[in-house]
Amino acid sequence: MKSSPIRCVIMRGGTSKALFLREGDLPRDPALRHQVILALFGSPDRRQIDGLGGADPLTSKLAIIGPPRKPDVDIDYTFAQVEIAEPVVDLRSLCGNISSAVGHYAVYEGLVRAVEPVTVVRAYNTNLDRVLRIEVPVCDGKPVDTGDYAIPGVPGTGARIQLDLGDTAGGATGRLLPTGSPVDRLPVEGLGTLEVSLVDIGNAHVFVRAADVGMRGDESPDEIDRSPALLERLERIRSAAAFRMGMISAPSRGKAESPATPIIGVVSPPKDYPRYLGEGQVRAAEVDVVSRLMYMQVTHKTYAGTSTACTGVAAHVPGTVVHEVLRPEARGAVALRIGHPAGVIETESQVEFGPEGPKVLRATLGRTARRLMEGYAFVPARVCAEAPHA
Repeated sequence: MKSSPIRCVIMRGGTSKALFLREGDLPRDPALRHQVILALFGSPDRRQIDGLGGADPLTSKLAIIGPPRKPDVDIDYTFAQVEIAEPVVDLRSLCGNISSAVGHYAVYEGLVRAVEPVTVVRAYNTNLDRVLRIEVPVCDGKPVDTGDYAIPGVPGTGARIQLDLGDTAGGATGRLLPTGSPVDRLPVEGLGTLEVSLVDIGNAHVFVRAADVGMRGDESPDEIDRSPALLERLERIRSAAAFRMGMISAPSRGKAESPATPIIGVVSPPKDYPRYLGEGQVRAAEVDVVSRLMYMQVTHKTYAGTSTACTGVAAHVPGTVVHEVLRPEARGAVALRIGHPAGVIETESQVEFGPEGPKVLRATLGRTARRLMEGYAFVPARVCAEAPHA
């Protein structure tokens, strides 16, 4: 039996990388589709040596692109986080970095009519049942790759793609503030009760003060990941938050039922610290808040796109722990500068307050994207022969 080819594009979006597949090229049967995706990535295997995954959560991502099923949108887009060491394809989250590449992909593939100098792509995200607005620089009918926009954690510069996640508020839990409160007292097994902020835009998030979990706030990813006790502490908080938001069946089921979300952000006031990727320091004067993210039970080496938008929105809501640790003069400002391990990322947010609570008008971030490869990936014949069918 021969391996089966499947059309594939590999793209970098922001600080992440993903396989892009067409919906029509995947099996309709859910169980077989699941096995095909795992085989393409080489999962489960910590090295993903027999597939196209990069053995890192930031490179084990998938975008499935399909025709629009809703009016006033250009394409359908499903994001999947593919586990590395477990046979899991998580469809419950969204990646802002890869979402920026979705716009680039749609223009390049001719799925939307190219308009110069900027083509607006409206992508319906099936994960959150929300529409993303992606502004793609275009020249001669194709996306522009070159430019002067730099992203810490990505070599060189590129053309800035603007992604607005404002419509994703409440996509995972139904409300921007899932409990209706900007701060919650969260019981966590073995840790007692902690003050946290639960915020849902881009993805569901839980924010906690660095001081409350025994951290300085400026630790490097390696420093955090070398501490099993700290990793366990943060995962317990994340799982307790997932249960409070109704995302899992019990606080002990976080990793099993929702390994990617909520994302946990550990926030602290501005400070100087060494850059994790590259040379020099991130200076306190360059940032309005410092944050470290846990994603898929390891420390994010930069900062997730959805987390950028969510942190910016949380900073606008008085009472959240993000608003509390923020540089005082940044409170109420449209732009926010977030210090992450590799540098600084900026977001622009607008939030209005009414009788029904805060409403997000705008939640943006700038990214770059690049098409890296197009061709065929090969699915081992044994996958189709052995896959269970629903």
